Amino acid sequence: MLEFRQKAQGMVEYAFILVLVAIVIVVAIAAIGPGVANLYMSVVNSL
Repeated sequence: MLEFRQKAQGMVEYAFILVLVAIVIVVAIAAIGPGVANLYMSVVNSL
């Protein structure tokens, strides 16, 4: 039973880390997105 609890705890910690990484990625994309869009439009307009 103890081994099962340790494995379950490890899975929960792994899932928690994945959720945190996903949140960081979403926030980074939301913060950088408009700048990239403006840069892309500048390149397209200069062509």
